[in-house]
Amino acid sequence: MLPPDADDIQSRRARFRQLHARGCFVLPNPWDVGSARYLQRQGFQALATTSAGCAWSEGRPDGAVSLQATLEHLRLMVGATTLPLNADFGDGFGDTPADVAVAVTAALETGVAALSIEDASGDPGAPLRPLDEAVQRLRAAREAIDRSGADVLLVGRAENFFVGVPDLDDTLLRLRAYAQAGADVLYAPGISTREQIRAVVAVAGSKPVNLLVGGPTPLRLQDIAALGVRRVSLGGALARAAWGGLIQATQPIVQDGCFDGLQQAASGAALNALFQ
Repeated sequence: MLPPDADDIQSRRARFRQLHARGCFVLPNPWDVGSARYLQRQGFQALATTSAGCAWSEGRPDGAVSLQATLEHLRLMVGATTLPLNADFGDGFGDTPADVAVAVTAALETGVAALSIEDASGDPGAPLRPLDEAVQRLRAAREAIDRSGADVLLVGRAENFFVGVPDLDDTLLRLRAYAQAGADVLYAPGISTREQIRAVVAVAGSKPVNLLVGGPTPLRLQDIAALGVRRVSLGGALARAAWGGLIQATQPIVQDGCFDGLQQAASGAALNALFQ
């Protein structure tokens, strides 16, 4: 597949923005070229990277991939399919808002259609950045996008429920501030109940809401859409499912010298045909 040109990138970004205008779509998260191309073949309309899936594919824990390696991964993933790509861009890769702006500018050059900035600090003792600091970082990302002239969506993430601080009131306070700072899409990974989802959608107003579904849930896609969510992402769940398959296949070999774990392996011929 040839690298996308400027007109192609512009078209992808316009299509991605339009996807958020109405309805609800699933935004799956591939972690490499093969998984991205498979998901396009399944009919998904857009893709998102997963920082965790990328890190695990390099033998690293989530959060341990450098800015340069992340940019290389984004270029690879943008070129893997013809679909718009939403970048999981961590906390913006900068100690200061100015550093975030520089990193975001570099990310825009990879051709992504959107990128997210989260407010997790990485400090177990204080897992969320102070709100003022988080807002400054998000505003720096917004200004970098505006200066570039690129039609790229900015996703503001309130990580409360994801980092062990399940305070809905603070989550809503943060999301409201991120919307005012210029976020186009609002995202509170970890919320799961109808009440939590409704509260986030209400705070978002006219702005689209992203819901993370990282495992089995009684809610079906139509239920989620009825709650007002515009897009559903899977985070690292698909990568975890793939790793689960690898673990389940190898453990019987290691423990018992038994190869029964290979029964669910995909057909080599089918995989070859898929990627022809």
